[in-house]
Amino acid sequence: MASVNASYSPALAATYLPLYRQIKRLIVAGLESGEWRPGDAIPSEVELATRFGVSQGTVRKAIDELASANLLVRRQGKGTYVATHSEPHAQFRFLRLRPLDGNSQQPETTLIECRKIRASSEAARALGLKSGEGVIMLRRLLALGGVSTVMDEISLPASIFKGLSANRINNYQGSLYNFFEAEFGTRMIRADERIRAVLAGATIAKWLGIDAGVPILCVDRVTFTYGDRPVEFCRGFYRTDQHYYANTLF
Repeated sequence: MASVNASYSPALAATYLPLYRQIKRLIVAGLESGEWRPGDAIPSEVELATRFGVSQGTVRKAIDELASANLLVRRQGKGTYVATHSEPHAQFRFLRLRPLDGNSQQPETTLIECRKIRASSEAARALGLKSGEGVIMLRRLLALGGVSTVMDEISLPASIFKGLSANRINNYQGSLYNFFEAEFGTRMIRADERIRAVLAGATIAKWLGIDAGVPILCVDRVTFTYGDRPVEFCRGFYRTDQHYYANTLF
């Protein structure tokens, strides 16, 4: 397979970025182009160093950053692999709710709705679409510890997720993000969120098993694939009487 950038030369590379970050960009370009698919092993540090004409230490530093960003996974004694949402720790990577009692909980998901609609103004803006352009809208319920805790309303560009249906989702054994990755070749790699407190409306309250007017969290999330391309707009409604929202700041 052709290299990421066969004409790469450190001497000709832009000087405003550290060399390891230039190599990082070239590796990401390979991931984006599909040269290395989710779950694939990438070439060794020695091979990449030879390919790009840099030191092994420079490649190692680039890979370290990509591993920290959950794009690559190092496996002791085996090599470095493209990260995938099929790995247990990554299946619900963007779900930040934690139980008050500290016990680990695996979400149980129920798909409520899947249909094609015109994008709302919010969804179109978040996804970089024209107003009224088609999106696939999903509604799903997540239960934690047997209690309905999260209601998600998800908008996906119809041009990317052609053929997406409730049957396909329900027949897939794995998380929704793993489904997007395996069936549509779209890997979600990072997300931006906005969080605010709201009062539960009647419909949301019914699904979450709470009274209307109870305070809940509303989490708007835009999820991106390679190249900072937005591919998901999700509005989640979280009840927090038994959970808290956790995040790590750097």
